[in-house]
Amino acid sequence: MTKRSERRKIDTIRFMPKKLKPILSVTLVTLAVAFCVYYLVKHHSLFMQLVHTPLSVSLGVFLLYIVMFAVLIVIFSASINVCNKKIPQKENAELNAHSLFINFFIPGQGGPVYRGIYLLKKHKLKIKNYLAATILYYVFYAIVSIFLLLASIRPWWQTIGLTIVLGVCGIFAASKYSKRLKVRKDALNLSPRSLLYLFLATVLQAAVQVIIYSVELHSVNSHIHFSQVVTYTGAANLALFVGLTPGAIGIRETFLIFTRHLHHISSANIILANVIDRSVYLIFLIVLLIVTVTLQFRGKIRLRSLPSMIKQAMGLKTSASSSTGRSN
Repeated sequence: MTKRSERRKIDTIRFMPKKLKPILSVTLVTLAVAFCVYYLVKHHSLFMQLVHTPLSVSLGVFLLYIVMFAVLIVIFSASINVCNKKIPQKENAELNAHSLFINFFIPGQGGPVYRGIYLLKKHKLKIKNYLAATILYYVFYAIVSIFLLLASIRPWWQTIGLTIVLGVCGIFAASKYSKRLKVRKDALNLSPRSLLYLFLATVLQAAVQVIIYSVELHSVNSHIHFSQVVTYTGAANLALFVGLTPGAIGIRETFLIFTRHLHHISSANIILANVIDRSVYLIFLIVLLIVTVTLQFRGKIRLRSLPSMIKQAMGLKTSASSSTGRSN
């Protein structure tokens, strides 16, 4: 075997993964769409409810989920800011899109696990550091959810007092757990500005959730009051902590039905509103995944074509200069 043939073989092996990336991207999108279609076939009630839902409601919820996706990008940025890390917004959006899809179809909290592994491999961020920041976010999420749950059913001083007590206990427990993880103090940015950034992003997430649930609930029953929606949102958010099924399907609905004596929304309205929410959210995930992978695929094609375009331009320039020299 000649040296030239050996070199070609080495180059072929070296560039094989790059050639496979577009194929893998298309395959992943195809499998994701196929899985979503299978999911809709198994849960055909989602599709039937979506068909009978007014277009304005479906479109409104869909647009609100786009806003929610933007808020999740801000939350993730605030979380890794606690870990003294920053990533480009485009990478942040792509990572959140992938983790949302994983979170919906894999039982438990697969999304944070995926983000933790990604940050470890791509940005050398220790998993225990990201875990500590994620726990802090969940503490804030629980505080805001409890506040929403109690805001409309208890006197304001009781709601604020209990929220503060639970918040202090939650932050204390999170700090103790961080010490058990042996996280260095200088590895986390726990300045008031950093914590406020994460807390306000969590509050913004809860506000968007209230609006989403309000649109869905008013589409099935226009007599539901805003105070009921607020309590309903708090109960729905707390169901996240026991979301053992894919997308917390069945868990959130059961939790809301068991807490209906707090928000006073009927079981029928809960089920109908959740069917609308699940169906629109599933379509949002499909569109989000297709757009994300398509943009990644196009970006790779552009990056690959750029060197060849430069070489081609340089070749034309060289040939042009040589022809000029000959004419002279």
